[in-house]
Amino acid sequence: MSRDPTREPPRRTPLRYRLSFRQLLLVAFLLVGAVLSASSLYVLVTLERLAAHSRESAREAVRLTEAAERLGERTLTMERSARQFLVLDDPVFRQRFLDAWQEARVALDTLAGVLPEASASDFDTWQHHGEGARELLEGGKPRRGGNEAALFAHFAQLRDVNERLALTAKRRVERGNDALIAELEHQRGLLGAQVAAAAVLAVLLAIGFGLWLTRPLARLERAIGRLGDGRFDQEIVVRGPDDLRRVAEQLDWLRRRLAALEADKARFLRHVSHELKTPLASLREGVALLDDEVPGPLGPAQHEVVGILMQNVAALQAQIEGLLRYNAAVFDAGRAAHRRVALQPLIAQAVEAQRLQWQAHALNVEVAGDDATLLADADQLGVVFGNLLSNAIRFSPEGGRIRFELATQLQVVWIDCRDEGPGVAPDDAARIFEPFYQGRRQPPGARHGSGIGLSIVHEYIAVLGGTIALRPSERGAHFRIELPL
Repeated sequence: MSRDPTREPPRRTPLRYRLSFRQLLLVAFLLVGAVLSASSLYVLVTLERLAAHSRESAREAVRLTEAAERLGERTLTMERSARQFLVLDDPVFRQRFLDAWQEARVALDTLAGVLPEASASDFDTWQHHGEGARELLEGGKPRRGGNEAALFAHFAQLRDVNERLALTAKRRVERGNDALIAELEHQRGLLGAQVAAAAVLAVLLAIGFGLWLTRPLARLERAIGRLGDGRFDQEIVVRGPDDLRRVAEQLDWLRRRLAALEADKARFLRHVSHELKTPLASLREGVALLDDEVPGPLGPAQHEVVGILMQNVAALQAQIEGLLRYNAAVFDAGRAAHRRVALQPLIAQAVEAQRLQWQAHALNVEVAGDDATLLADADQLGVVFGNLLSNAIRFSPEGGRIRFELATQLQVVWIDCRDEGPGVAPDDAARIFEPFYQGRRQPPGARHGSGIGLSIVHEYIAVLGGTIALRPSERGAHFRIELPL
């Protein structure tokens, strides 16, 4: 026994290496987070390196400054102690000189270690003159004259060397500061470019993943809209995450199932309608014979009953014929012969075909706007405009106006149909295009229609890829058709 594929949902096939929508969304967030985290980490490492460089430069500047100042202070102490020893001849001052000389040598060695760009001759000169001053003092109190003058000459040379070394240390600190500032400016530019690149990359990743993930959702939304409009002819295929592909497969199964049910319904209605026509014709013929008093004379009450029977038989026949017309329209909608059609002459032809009807109600029918041509079935569009005009004539008051207006915008043409009748009740707006639906606001004294005119319009417009909608209107009904050019 064979199985109907439209009655069973599709079976899932194992897809091991495909990611679901949630997994892809998680991957997108992780990628964007990784880009931003990497940028932040790079900024943090760079700032830490710059901070370490700054601390090292500051320590070096402090060592240089301290060593230069200590050398100057100790040299000044040496000279002051020497002068006091010359005046007072106290060995304490000579010992103070020697202590200051030892500390000055330590400061000099420190400068020699941290100030490589200083001239070696300066250090040798300081050592020579410092040693000379020490020897003069350790030999006893210098005599006035040559020895004392030689001592002060040593101190003069020491002061000159101290000034040169202090100036060299100052320049070294300034160069270090300038280099640090230049490095900071350079790194600031690099960090700015890094942050901008990371932000742009994160935005591009977000946009890329957003488009990639939302495109299948948009296709599913359009597919669901087509199912809601009763358009079951287009296969539903969605490429994307695994779970969305499975949803698309389920929707496509639903589409096939609904198409099969719609075909069964149409076939059932068609068969029932044909089956009802024969007994209905016999019933109508019998009622006509009774009305003609062929079996015998009828009384007034019997004539009244026969009239009621004839009225209901006629209404039933009209309903069956309307059902057949709707089924034929649904069947013909998928077999359209498309060719280039000018809309304004087609509307004028529909208006002319119903001239007697709208003139009988003293109506004024207008066709305005710019003409447009599109690829469509002329017969189906003629039925569309004819049904809209017939509906407007039926609901328009005596002496009213019906207006068709055409307008084009980009690749879409608008066809508006307005009348001055009672309009459509708000509760009926959602169902106005359903087959056989009768609105609440019916024209007074008129027979109820079949309720399929607007349904046929909706079917034909949907086949052309357009839409028809009831628009808000202060007076009467306003229908707008949108068709792609």
